Amino acid sequence: MHINLPEKRYYKIGEVAKAFDVNTSHIRFWEKEFDIIKPKKNAKGNRLFTQEDIKNFKLIYNLVKERGFTLEGAKLKLKKNPDSVFNNHEIIVRLEAVKAELLKIKNSL
Repeated sequence: MHINLPEKRYYKIGEVAKAFDVNTSHIRFWEKEFDIIKPKKNAKGNRLFTQEDIKNFKLIYNLVKERGFTLEGAKLKLKKNPDSVFNNHEIIVRLEAVKAELLKIKNSL
């Protein structure tokens, strides 16, 4: 899954929701359910997500939406062997980037 977010320090909840094509309530719910997402809050109480939070959202999105895990199943998977989950997700992301590049080359031929 490729998301389109500009490179910056903090993202508002609306930007994150739009990038993942979910409602803002979905983002708030996942924030409460998963301990690995820890947004900063400004003086008004607005959530500001970092690059690390975005990486964690990608991981959770992959587990829940793409691979079909339940929320409880995704939590257990992240608790049992988090390093394995993160490494597998990084490999998947890199392979998808290589695939996209190869398809781009194929279409230009």
